[in-house]
Amino acid sequence: MLQVGDKAPTFNLPDADMAMADSSEYDSRPYVIYFYPKDDTPGCTMEGLEFTELMSDFEAAGAAVIGVSKDTCTSHGAFRDKYGINVRLLADVEGQLCDDYGVWQEKEKNGERKMGIVRSTFVVDATGTIRHAIYDVKPKGHAEQVLELVRGL
Repeated sequence: MLQVGDKAPTFNLPDADMAMADSSEYDSRPYVIYFYPKDDTPGCTMEGLEFTELMSDFEAAGAAVIGVSKDTCTSHGAFRDKYGINVRLLADVEGQLCDDYGVWQEKEKNGERKMGIVRSTFVVDATGTIRHAIYDVKPKGHAEQVLELVRGL
């Protein structure tokens, strides 16, 4: 798992519009990258909507917000359009970025153990260094918490 002070892993992944997003686009500006388990599920929808509601505040703080899951570009597009989410959603279908960030882990639900994305958020500063690493996130109120961290950069 990544820690504060580590360099953020680089990425080059397609977004909901199938446009490639490269980590170099975020050089010299802070960004938030959050990992969520699945499009169009209650917690993931809440999280996406809360980030969307605060997007102008993140932009005013100079930070971009990126969401990542293993869903496809098509799934991301449908999810975004259904709820009006304006976060850039990246499709990590192969799971490489999830592995790089250490969020693909064994989880237990109802006594069953299986691999999945642990809801996690990272605040990356303008030098590409992780300033905050938050694992096992609870969605309600999380975007506001992250905004305060970004404002403190």
